[in-house]
Amino acid sequence: MASKQSEVLKDLYSSWLTAMGSNPNMSLEEMRGLFDHWGDVTGEPGGVDYREIEANGVLCIECTPKGCAQDRVLICTHGGGYVVGSMYSHRKVFGHFAKAIGCRALILHYRRAPEHTHPAQVEDAVKVYEWVLAQGIKPNHIATTGDSAGGGLCTSMIIAARDKKLPLPAAIMPLSPWYDMEGTGESLKSRAHLDKIVQEPVLKNMSSTFLGTASPKDPLASPLLADLKGLPPMYIQVGDHECLLDDSTRFTARAKAAGVDCTCEVWPEMQHVFQFLAGTAPEADEAIKKLATWVKPKLGLA
Repeated sequence: MASKQSEVLKDLYSSWLTAMGSNPNMSLEEMRGLFDHWGDVTGEPGGVDYREIEANGVLCIECTPKGCAQDRVLICTHGGGYVVGSMYSHRKVFGHFAKAIGCRALILHYRRAPEHTHPAQVEDAVKVYEWVLAQGIKPNHIATTGDSAGGGLCTSMIIAARDKKLPLPAAIMPLSPWYDMEGTGESLKSRAHLDKIVQEPVLKNMSSTFLGTASPKDPLASPLLADLKGLPPMYIQVGDHECLLDDSTRFTARAKAAGVDCTCEVWPEMQHVFQFLAGTAPEADEAIKKLATWVKPKLGLA
């Protein structure tokens, strides 16, 4: 049974849907203002220093836990449908990841739609990856993670890096990833009564905003359609109460068929990106602990 503490995320998401439903003409600034409060449900990790840096022209927050390995880097791409969310809304949750793993983290402030449509986001993420490599960090000392749209981006950036013949990182850890811009997953309907934030109309609107003139079949926009051969090990976490559940399960099946070491863990009763409850709900803390335990030996930290 889901913890009482996890109800907080349901309440936050329900309030957002209510606000958007009561104001169908909500401005982009107002919507971004709503999602800026995503991190309100996250506990402060403590013992983590933050500073803003520029990585190859892309603004980032660098998270540095006390006593961490400076030569290991977690590249983090925030969610929000490529339209909302920011490095600020995700500062605390990715601070928890960095602290649990014992490495530095870079949270990207990539360009968002509608001001910048696909493939601007992938281009920014690859630029940051190239910058980290140029700092002398070994590729097998780098991992990527991201949530929702950021879960798609932490994957597509490595597909793009592979296609550029760049050395690949040690691991990819997507959280509730959005992999299908066409919205063909059965769970969009079967989980609609359970998911408190990701609903089909909202998803389709964000997809068209993100894509602009690009095709939803572009594999860098919809990694579900990509050639997945050669990708590093992957560990996906998703909630069973998510409309995007099928994005994770279908992608995992395709990744395994392509020879990728890919694990998909479905968490009972959990909402979209339940890891946001880090420091406040046991499910989130346990999920992050499991990801950290999995990735540390791959980064040479175990």
